[in-house]
Amino acid sequence: MAPHPPLPPPIAAQLNHLLAYSPLPFKVEQMWSGCRNGRYSDRFTLLIPFCLDYIKWDVIFSAYHPSAVPDFIFSAEDVDFNPLLEAHEREAGANGLAVVSPLVDWNYKDPSRLLNLICHLRDSYVSYQKKKAEQVDDERMRFEISTVLARKGTEIFVGSFPDGDEVKFSIPIPDLEFNKLVTPCPWKQEQKIYLQASFVVAKGYATTAPVPRLKLVSTQDLKPFLNVDDIKLIPWSDEMCMLTYLSDLEVRLNDQVVEAVAGVAKRRRFIEALSPFFGRPVEADPVFCRRASVLGISGVFTFLVHFSIPLQFPIKQPTLKLESVQHFNLNGLPIVSSPINDYPWSPRWDNAEMAERIYDFLVDECLNFKKYCSEKIPTTQ
Repeated sequence: MAPHPPLPPPIAAQLNHLLAYSPLPFKVEQMWSGCRNGRYSDRFTLLIPFCLDYIKWDVIFSAYHPSAVPDFIFSAEDVDFNPLLEAHEREAGANGLAVVSPLVDWNYKDPSRLLNLICHLRDSYVSYQKKKAEQVDDERMRFEISTVLARKGTEIFVGSFPDGDEVKFSIPIPDLEFNKLVTPCPWKQEQKIYLQASFVVAKGYATTAPVPRLKLVSTQDLKPFLNVDDIKLIPWSDEMCMLTYLSDLEVRLNDQVVEAVAGVAKRRRFIEALSPFFGRPVEADPVFCRRASVLGISGVFTFLVHFSIPLQFPIKQPTLKLESVQHFNLNGLPIVSSPINDYPWSPRWDNAEMAERIYDFLVDECLNFKKYCSEKIPTTQ
């Protein structure tokens, strides 16, 4: 596929500012020109993060008039979504009066305008979906919605599928201030954990309470500290509602966060225990303590030992990789061993014994690795 033509500079400035400074992870799916064989692209599909998923909006500029305000094409499923016409504005339009639009103050020379406009439209979409959810013909679902909507940051999406409608909740778990727990804080944006709950809509009144599909989702940058995929969710019971479930979940997550903070300290002590045997690490992860590299010497053979330390340490042992500083492949890259996990290990040992056992193991293993390096490129060594 041929690359798309570039955007005109004023439009490119708007899009670049949106992608660089948005607090949300917007993405551009595709870009194209509204004219055949056009010199410039002037429209693109923007992926809007919403309810732990993405919705797609087409943003339409004009390459011939890049100073003009953009137009938008929303999803075909959202035919009732008219964010530029609020209720009182529709009435004004019906009476032949001028319709006020948030686009009237558009200034193409200000690169922040597109970001501000998209955020404004997204806020309108959040409100639109909440109103749509409140109209669902399911008494139990309306009860769940009424208890959850008051929580700050909650988003709801109502989707229509061949098997029926589905209501999806995205609920942030409060009081988990990760940016204050990890020092030095490596994150520019606030880190969050969300509960995603999906309910199938039952028409009218259901005799049995619906059982939702439940999943924990976190911001991507949180995974080196706490992987929510490893957290076992509380089973849903018939007596539960979202409010009681969230209360129990918050207690469990707070316990998991305390364990994660303690895990950082455990990994840091292990890395410190390597120094008496390997010398001071040449590189280490100072924040989460997930990685460390030390220098090894056996006769004239010099190599690096890379430690990848799992979140479940010491229950799970670190993965080792050896890297020669003297042997290189035909591409000029250092030769590296396969991951090594078959060395003596017990989570009951103290850190000093763990480090000593690894050191003793590598005394013999490095000779095997040296032989492997020599056989890998015999013509160049």
